[in-house]
Amino acid sequence: MRMKKLKYVIILSAIVLFTNCTTSENKLPNIVIIYADDMGYGDLNCQNPDSKIPTPNLDKLASEGMRFTDAHSSSGICSPSRFALLTGMYHWRRQHGIVGAFGKPFFKDTDVTLPQVLKTKGYTTAAIGKWHLGWDWEFKNEPSAEVMQWGRKRKVYLPEDIDWSKPVGGGPLERGFDYYFGDGTINFPPYAWVENDRIIEAPTELMDIENIGFETKEGRWEFRPGPKVKDWNPYEVLPTLSDKAVEYINRQDDEKPFFLYFALPSPHAPIIPNDEFDGKSQAGGYGDFMVQTDWVAGQLLNALKEKGLDDNTIVIFSADNGPESYAWERALKYGHFSMGDFRGLKRDVWEGGHHVPFIIKWPGQIEAGSVSDEVISQVDIMATLAKITEITLPENAAPDSYDLTPVIKGETYESPLRAATIHNTYDSKWGIRQGDWLYISSSTGGHRTPPEEFKKIRGYTDFETPEILFNMKEDPEQRVNLYKKHPDKVKEMENLLQEYRKGDVP
Repeated sequence: MRMKKLKYVIILSAIVLFTNCTTSENKLPNIVIIYADDMGYGDLNCQNPDSKIPTPNLDKLASEGMRFTDAHSSSGICSPSRFALLTGMYHWRRQHGIVGAFGKPFFKDTDVTLPQVLKTKGYTTAAIGKWHLGWDWEFKNEPSAEVMQWGRKRKVYLPEDIDWSKPVGGGPLERGFDYYFGDGTINFPPYAWVENDRIIEAPTELMDIENIGFETKEGRWEFRPGPKVKDWNPYEVLPTLSDKAVEYINRQDDEKPFFLYFALPSPHAPIIPNDEFDGKSQAGGYGDFMVQTDWVAGQLLNALKEKGLDDNTIVIFSADNGPESYAWERALKYGHFSMGDFRGLKRDVWEGGHHVPFIIKWPGQIEAGSVSDEVISQVDIMATLAKITEITLPENAAPDSYDLTPVIKGETYESPLRAATIHNTYDSKWGIRQGDWLYISSSTGGHRTPPEEFKKIRGYTDFETPEILFNMKEDPEQRVNLYKKHPDKVKEMENLLQEYRKGDVP
C-alpha cells in the first residue's frame, strides 16, 4: 500500500513538473495558513462593533491585507473542513462526519493535496498543530476496555492495545508534508506528542475523563477516553504549538520557499486559556482564550517579520467552522455574539455554522485594508495558490476550487465568481448559494434548538415550509423565508443542488 502511495506521488510530481516547464522570474512566495478551530465570524473584533474580545493582531493582519465578509468553510464541523481546505474538494464527496479517536484517514490515496503540489515547485512543507484527519495506527488487538460517557458505553483502547514503537502511517507525511508536530486532536486520544510519524513518548495511562486533574475556564473538557502520557497537561498544548511554529519560521531562509499549515486547537473546547490571559476580555473564559489565540497568531506574524520573510509571504487566516453551542450562553451572559449577526452555530447549515473569518495578506500584491464581499469558499485556496505559484493542477485535483486571484489583485472579473456554493454538514440537510439566493433543503438549517431567551433576543421564528429560500443580500440574518413567494426559484435551486450532488457540475 505504501509503495502505491510513493508511486502515486512520484507520478504526480512528474505530471506537474512537466506541465510547468517555465519558471517564473519572480521569487515564489512563502505561504502560511493559520487555521483557527470553532472561531465565529463575530469573534474577530474588526468584524463585530459590539465585540467584547480584543483581537489586535488579527485586526492588524486584516488592515494589511484583504478581509472577506462572505467566506465559508466546506462543513460546519472539524475534519471535513480540513480535508476540503487541503484538497480543494467538498468534504461531502468523501464523507460527512469527523474522524473519531483512532479513526482511519479521511483521504483516499488518489487524493491530491495542496502540500503535494507545492512540493513540485520546490516548497518545503510543514503541518503544526491539530490534524484530525486520521492515521493508520498499529493495533495489537481490539479495544480492551469500556468506559461510560454521556450516558452510553464507549469501547476504549488501553495503552497496551497499541504498538507505539512503530511509525504511524496515513498521517501528514503521507499527504505531502515534510514535517509534522502536534498532539493530533486536543480532546481525542492519544494524549501525547507526535513528531513526523512517531509518538515521542508512549502513553502509559488511561485518561480519566471524570478527573482530568485540571479545571476548565468555561464549559466541559469534551475529552474522549483513551491512552495518555503520564502527567499530560492540556494547558501546555497551545503554548507548545506556538513555540514550535515560531521555531519552524526561524529555521527558514530566502533560499527555499516554504508552506506552513498552522492548525490551532483553539478556541475549541476545552476552553483553557493560560493564566496570564485570564480577564483579558469581557466575554469570560472563551473570550480570554480568543485573546490568547490572537496572541499566538501574533507570535507567528512577528517571527516572519523578524526573520525578514513577511514581505514575500502570503498569510491566510480562517477557521474551520462556526462557534460551539456555548456561544448562546455567552451571548446572554456577556452580550458577545460569537456568530456575529448570523443565524446558527457549529454543525448548522444556517449561516453561522460555516460563515467564517477569512483574511489574506500578500504585501505588494493585495491592497492593504481592502474588503471583499465576494462569496468564496475555503476550497478555493488550492486553485488560488496553484495560480499564484504557476502550477497546473492534475485533472483530478481540486474539482470544486475557484481561482480567487482576480478578486485579491483587484482585477476586473464577472461576479459572482463561483457558479454556486454548497453548504453542508450532515447528509440530512443541504444548502446551496447562487448569487444572492440561498436554498436550504429542510424546514430548518439547524441541528440544535437555541434557548428561547436567545431566540427572543434575535427575533427568530420557526418556519413551516418543507424547504427554505432566502435573499442573502437583503436578509443575511435569515429571518424572511421567501419559499412561498418564489416557487420557481425554489425549484431551480433544488434542481441545481441535485446536479452538484450527482457530480453533473464541477
